[in-house]
Amino acid sequence: MDLLSMRWRHTLFAHWPVAPAVVDAHLPDQLSVATADGSAWLGVVSFDMVDIRPRRSPIGLAFPEVNLRTYVEPTDGGERGVYFFTLEAADRLGVSMARLGYRLPYHYASMSATERGETVEFRSYRAPADDSPGARFEATYRPTDEPERVEPGSLAAFLIENYRFYTDDWPVVIGVIDHDPWPVQDAAVEIEANTLFEACGFEHPGGDPLVHYARDLEVTAKPPAILH
Repeated sequence: MDLLSMRWRHTLFAHWPVAPAVVDAHLPDQLSVATADGSAWLGVVSFDMVDIRPRRSPIGLAFPEVNLRTYVEPTDGGERGVYFFTLEAADRLGVSMARLGYRLPYHYASMSATERGETVEFRSYRAPADDSPGARFEATYRPTDEPERVEPGSLAAFLIENYRFYTDDWPVVIGVIDHDPWPVQDAAVEIEANTLFEACGFEHPGGDPLVHYARDLEVTAKPPAILH
């Protein structure tokens, strides 16, 4: 049974390869880093969520989000999934619901996702607080070719086609989402500011990221479950 339905619009995937040990040091014992092409990957993913509706609700929310993530596997075996170091969103109610319902590290941030033709200007700023530093992400991006389905077994599939996430609570909480395969496009991106790595205890990996873009995708989310 689905708990939520939503649309993700103008999704930017920006990924940097890093040494597996760098990421593993930040993971709970019950999770280990998943690798592709010999590297762990840290990803910044920004998008605009619209029509976010709990099951049977006639009213939906809409707000942008940006998150810093990696990819993990349970140490006792199991499906690869996403592990979030931070999720920043521009809706206090949505942040509270996600923290309570899914035990995810959501933070409220001032944020906008502005469309200018094919170009998206994404801006996010989280003010410092007593228990966390501030974080900023600013990027301008646009697609540069036509959408294509991700090839199974490719690096793009490893980075993009993930349908569950894990938290670091014990017992581990997992969330499962469902959607059609991502229709991704190459993209040009200019990242004007990005302190999400430092806010989560990482050094910036440096270099240009591997970039993918998706214009629009319908997504459903199931209730949280416990990994035994």
